[in-house]
Amino acid sequence: MPGPIGMYDPANEHDACGVGFVAQIDGTPSHRVLELGIRAVCNVMHRGALDADAKTGDGAGVLTQVPRALLMRELAAKGITGVASEDLAVAMIFFPNEPRGLVETCRAIIEKVCDRHGLRRLAWRIVPINREVLGAKALATVPDVEQLILGRPLGQDDNDFERTLFLARKEIERRVNSESIGSFYIPSMSRNTVVYKGLLAATQLPAFYQDLTDPDYTTAICVFHQRYSTNTFPNWFLAQPFRMLAHNGEINTLQGNRNWMAAREPELASPQWRDSIEWLKPICWAGGSDSTSLDDALELLNHSGRDALHSMMMLVPEAWEHMPDMDEARRAFYQYHACLIEPWDGPAALAFSDGTVAAATLDRNGLRPSRYKITRDGLVILGSEAGIVEVDDADCIEKGRLGPGQMVAVDTSTGKVYHNDEIKERYANRQPYGE
Repeated sequence: MPGPIGMYDPANEHDACGVGFVAQIDGTPSHRVLELGIRAVCNVMHRGALDADAKTGDGAGVLTQVPRALLMRELAAKGITGVASEDLAVAMIFFPNEPRGLVETCRAIIEKVCDRHGLRRLAWRIVPINREVLGAKALATVPDVEQLILGRPLGQDDNDFERTLFLARKEIERRVNSESIGSFYIPSMSRNTVVYKGLLAATQLPAFYQDLTDPDYTTAICVFHQRYSTNTFPNWFLAQPFRMLAHNGEINTLQGNRNWMAAREPELASPQWRDSIEWLKPICWAGGSDSTSLDDALELLNHSGRDALHSMMMLVPEAWEHMPDMDEARRAFYQYHACLIEPWDGPAALAFSDGTVAAATLDRNGLRPSRYKITRDGLVILGSEAGIVEVDDADCIEKGRLGPGQMVAVDTSTGKVYHNDEIKERYANRQPYGE
């Protein structure tokens, strides 16, 4: 991204986008969930924009569960066997498209860091893409897209494995940045989720990434995003979803949020990270948009011991100070966490996932739309508009919309949908926050 010039400052990046998710409540992965997610993002393409070449979009993408059947098939084709699917993780990597020497420098750093963290390098995989669908500007900046399939370090449970991947990614980013390589980016590096995104219009997404039309690509969660850059420079990195969230709107408290996060960095300490915590700094990527900074903060909280819903309640709270009828336990929850971190205020509609839970929330301004349907066959479809996926009313068992500060979540591990009050009461009563 360019630096500040004239009246432009990258710190003021904002977006107005189409966002949402499709989730199978019982957690059964299928290609249908991915197809519906892609259909949904294509149906909000009007919320994005096209360049003058009529082909380069502002950015579109999907975040899904790791497609384990697809990865196992790819490993088998390379003669790699004896690895359990639950022990796999995948790094999605945008390499510089020139010169070639930069790619090898980045690759060497990635491999060295993965080895240092005990991550087994099972296979590099060139992601099949179709460059012919791209517009001229997107084609001129298209990265070389590869995946690194990784194996679980010995003795680590799922949480430790995911935390190791997060730490390794942050170290890789720091080391590559120290080499002054600006066109390198890791959209995702996880055992739970993978992100396919780019400088695309939504309808180009399945044509560009051929994996997305592969029947072996199955998932129970698909978070989608069509970007509209209101005052931004579209590029491959700022397409969404990010590592955990997709965002419609803007963060109008951004400068204060970033400054406070930076101010607290010298005091950061955690038994989860110990001496490795230095690799997590800076917490917020200075070259990113408001959405990237919020995603950075969400990731840090989520990997440091809090789950995704708890973390989002801390970052994007209700207007608890002006709700006299709020339950005292819930008020105490927000009051306690207000001492730890400042609210990230929008207007903002957010869809997010850790690979098990798919959820959405509105900030307390409530000025972005978020509507959902629940179907008889166990799907939750949520998005910026009603009707993004056509559902017969006879097949719909619940319709709803989020109000200011409200949240809805699908937990695929329990097979349940949780509404706002259920979520807030559960977390408010976990600890005696009022004492």
